[in-house]
Amino acid sequence: MMQRTEIASLGEFGLIEHLTKNITLKNPSSVKGVGDDAAILDYAAKKTLVTTDLLLEGIHFDLMYVPLKHLGYKSAVVNFSDIYAMNGQPKQITVSLGISKRFSVEDVDDFYAGVYLACEHYGVDVVGGDTSASLTGLTISITCLGEGEDNKIVCRDGAKDTDLICVSGDLGAAYMGLQLLEREKLAFTGEKDFQPDFSGHEYLLERQLKPEARKDIIDSLAKEGIIPTSMIDISDGLSSEIKHICRQSKVGCRVYEERIPIDYQTAVMAEQFNMNVTTIALNGGEDYELLFTVPLHQHDKVSAIKGVKVIGHITQEKFGQVLQTRDNSEIELKAQGWNSLDGE
Repeated sequence: MMQRTEIASLGEFGLIEHLTKNITLKNPSSVKGVGDDAAILDYAAKKTLVTTDLLLEGIHFDLMYVPLKHLGYKSAVVNFSDIYAMNGQPKQITVSLGISKRFSVEDVDDFYAGVYLACEHYGVDVVGGDTSASLTGLTISITCLGEGEDNKIVCRDGAKDTDLICVSGDLGAAYMGLQLLEREKLAFTGEKDFQPDFSGHEYLLERQLKPEARKDIIDSLAKEGIIPTSMIDISDGLSSEIKHICRQSKVGCRVYEERIPIDYQTAVMAEQFNMNVTTIALNGGEDYELLFTVPLHQHDKVSAIKGVKVIGHITQEKFGQVLQTRDNSEIELKAQGWNSLDGE
């Protein structure tokens, strides 16, 4: 039987010390990390970028099918993605957990192993955090700090008429991974010796359980000398994110359905679930790809970047937010992305 160490046996400070004792700081901007009342950071001439995410058990994740190590990795990466979406570089995170009595020290170790793996991969330092008892399962709060150069930080409000709309990677896979996990969970509840069937769907599961932030795209844009006019990461679905850019930039858009990048596994799975694959790509969310706009004259440069696809262009605000379908009809883009506050 696996060893189980009660968290109470270490106490709060003992747990924090246990979780953070092997941290070594990698970034020059991390002057002092865990171990004092506050971390000390020094960004010198750079601007500081700050983002935070709150993840609640039963709302944002289900531990019946999400391994704690994967959850730790994903919790960190989704924050890194927000910093990359500002054309910045994530440098430090703080990790705070609310933990109920059903979790052991080994469980928390698993979660932190995922966090540390993500930090190692992306070159980010853990510089602080907190732990507390929780009566409602697992609560995760991560704050990420990053740096950006004054004239290179990209917001959502800079898109201009005729700009190209670009997206990295492919869309809808994370949502189909979630549908697959939910389906197998439902089957599991009725069977004693249940074995989930995930063969052939590994990509979809990876996109849901272990997403990656697109540091590579940010690096490629910098290499090509391209500073997007606006940018956002796709956490709530393509439609929702394009509408954010249009609203804040006071512009319209035209997106071409046939250009939206969709992986083969996503299309096959959508057919199995009798779902429209375009609807999934537009509204699925949790892809953590980058959606950005660039001036028209950079078409050849941006098209040459591996993993980037031009899917449309920005228009004047009066022309609205339009999806041009495969049969050349026009429909208004609607945001049907996930909203944790709508109670459904």
